[in-house]
Amino acid sequence: MAKYFIAIVPTGNLFDEIETLKKTISNKYATKGALLSPAHITLHMPFEFDENKEQKLIKCLSDFSFESCFDIELKNLDCFAPRVVFVNVEKTEELNALQKQLVSHLKKNLNIFNQADDMRGFHPHITIAYRDLKKPVFYQIWDEYQNKSFEKTFTCQSFWLLKKDKKQWKLLQEFSFKTT
Repeated sequence: MAKYFIAIVPTGNLFDEIETLKKTISNKYATKGALLSPAHITLHMPFEFDENKEQKLIKCLSDFSFESCFDIELKNLDCFAPRVVFVNVEKTEELNALQKQLVSHLKKNLNIFNQADDMRGFHPHITIAYRDLKKPVFYQIWDEYQNKSFEKTFTCQSFWLLKKDKKQWKLLQEFSFKTT
């Protein structure tokens, strides 16, 4: 069994800017958790799937149809105190629809369930520090970053399948929307 998850990955300069922010925080506060995956907005939480059937998973995702690109607005930083600092993603009807349709598609076609769908609901964000944060360090980071402005917009045209390779999450395959 291998671990996978599905996410939107910002492109170009925005991706680089978020990765730089993650590295800056990591270097200053000796936290590495957020560096284990590329900057992303999770659409489907990590799940285990038979690695021998990976092509079946890829085919299922290739068959998924979401027919319109849409803008995603990133607005400032927020947190899940006292362990996670993230770039806030404005919730939109299109983003919610993509997430719900994708989760439903995987549930229906491969019997893959999204546990967070049942427990916490969908809260789109891009994590910049988490997991290995101790409470005092979290509060230091939050004190420094809570009032910093971060406002960007990008057009979402695809999503990615990511796969865990040892401790690191790697981009495995991109799936573009089937626009007409």
